[in-house]
Amino acid sequence: MAAGFKTAEPLEYHRSFLKENCRPDGRELVEFRTTTLNIGSISTADGSALVKIGNTTVICGIKMVRACQPNPSVEAPNKGYIVPNVDLPPLCSSGFRPGAPGEQAQAASQFMADIIESSEVVKTEDLCIERGKLCWVLYCDLMCLDYDGNLLDTCVIALLAALKNAQLPEVTVNAETSLPEVDLKKRKPLQIHRHPVASSFCVFDNSILIVDPTGEEERLSTAQLTVVTDEDGRLCSVHKPGGTSLSGERLQECISRAQVRHREIRKLIDKVAQSVTSGK
Repeated sequence: MAAGFKTAEPLEYHRSFLKENCRPDGRELVEFRTTTLNIGSISTADGSALVKIGNTTVICGIKMVRACQPNPSVEAPNKGYIVPNVDLPPLCSSGFRPGAPGEQAQAASQFMADIIESSEVVKTEDLCIERGKLCWVLYCDLMCLDYDGNLLDTCVIALLAALKNAQLPEVTVNAETSLPEVDLKKRKPLQIHRHPVASSFCVFDNSILIVDPTGEEERLSTAQLTVVTDEDGRLCSVHKPGGTSLSGERLQECISRAQVRHREIRKLIDKVAQSVTSGK
């Protein structure tokens, strides 16, 4: 009976739970799903992480490539580059099709690029090897293995954890040949300056606010919002892809909850990273 009601009237089915301040999966309105993290998941990558929020699973692999002139631009001769790319293959959900990246994948890639720039998680000056001649380009590939909503939160955690796992090889430029020489045995951790964490919300019927939406909740909601904060509580980004407007009071509530969520995720990342470093 309940299964038929859910299929025939999915919105009313969800409303029947929301009016009791709970959700179909048993969570409270402001309760996040279980979040798990594994760092160093890809042995061939220069840094990697696997993140699960509920059923949504994203893996991030980082590849470091040296770029010579003319890649270091005239406008930024002392900077390198970070290039994120989000892939939503058909294997992660029946809602995605083979072929060129769809609108959601492109929007997610742009969101990640904006977060990298606005948060200054890594300063691109740190990726400069020799001014105007040589720099590092970090290709950050994020692939969704299983999609059940809240893609952006999962991607941000995966990227941050993978960056913390990345190590830069030592590079020197031979004075006689002017050629770069890379020592893969000598590596140093990539310096992480800020720790951005995303928290996503959905609104039902223009009034009921929930956190960490599932894929079905995203489809049925009247508005979606993602808030990104750093360790100082600073607001790095507010991403709202259309939908109904939110009051200032509701926006402040989202920011406050995002700051609490940041502390939880930061603690998780530090715990797992320390475990990997200690070899436990």
